Amino acid sequence: MAVRAIIFDLDRTLLHTDKTVSERTKNAVSECRGRGIRVFAATARPMRNVKKYRKMLSLDAFTSLNGACVVLPDVTLDHPIARESAETIISRLVGVPDTVISVETSDGLFANGDIPMWNPQIYDGFPTLPTDGKIYKVLFRSRETDLTSHVTSALTPDTYCTVANKDIVQVMNLEATKMKGIEKMLEHFGIAPSEAVYFGDDHDDVEPVRLCGVGVAVANAIPELLAVADKVTLSNDEDGVAEYIEKFIINK
Repeated sequence: MAVRAIIFDLDRTLLHTDKTVSERTKNAVSECRGRGIRVFAATARPMRNVKKYRKMLSLDAFTSLNGACVVLPDVTLDHPIARESAETIISRLVGVPDTVISVETSDGLFANGDIPMWNPQIYDGFPTLPTDGKIYKVLFRSRETDLTSHVTSALTPDTYCTVANKDIVQVMNLEATKMKGIEKMLEHFGIAPSEAVYFGDDHDDVEPVRLCGVGVAVANAIPELLAVADKVTLSNDEDGVAEYIEKFIINK
């Protein structure tokens, strides 16, 4: 297989647990670029939290918010949730005890409780939406209750949900998936999915791992991803992405 693109998730895949990128990883990614290989990221993070990595790694393009926004060199494509759908789903969950509800919007992140690592704007008016802006993602989290079945039963026909980091249930537009975002990035550069290597760790990474030319799971990935990956590399804290690039792309 001739590799023309590498695509990686960020948190718990390329990034160390402390959110840093090692010099080893930077060098491996840079070596790929030097060989004419395109470099993409596909992440659940919002665009504002990808910017520093975009610059640091010289990303050719990136997919954010699980595919709700795809940032190409000359245009940004987006697939927000219909406002009526977002309000309907929230109305069905707002009464579940100990549930933190947050929404990623074109005007920033809003939540009905503090989330220190995300620093949202606090809003207590759910199910009414906090802004007239685009709604990219609705997230539900509880320390006491597994919300997956609650959210699944609350979905509208134009939405789907997935679980991240074991306890965050994310709702997106049906058109907002990592794989669809990846297809847009690859298409822009005239690259087929079969010519790409994808690295991931979580539920949202299963489809890209299965559909790209080579799907690589880091050792800390969920069991469902480890089961379908073509290759398993070292963990994120052991520079697993760099390890694979060095062995199978740079020094093959």
